[in-house]
Amino acid sequence: MTGPSRKDQIEALLREDPHDPFLRYALAMEYVSVGDHATAVDHFTLLVQEHPDYVPGYMQFAQTLTRLNRLEEARQVFERGIAAALRTGDAHAAEEMQAMLDALA
Repeated sequence: MTGPSRKDQIEALLREDPHDPFLRYALAMEYVSVGDHATAVDHFTLLVQEHPDYVPGYMQFAQTLTRLNRLEEARQVFERGIAAALRTGDAHAAEEMQAMLDALA
């Protein structure tokens, strides 16, 4: 007999603490891992709305939008992510996202 899935466990934790950025990010990534990119986008959207300085969310959010061929939205998310990375002093993440943004052009 198996227990609850990782996704179910994360969802249960989110019910207890719905504003935890790592849990929201982890749930979005669970949806990415099973190919449910549309639902992942919903969770990434909530994540960056509630936690505009949670830099890893922007990178994965934009990459997910790219997989859905929503390229203009991906560009916008990369730009917002670069700004967040610079604002929080994460130059490495800003450079990575800039390179990904440049690759979309």
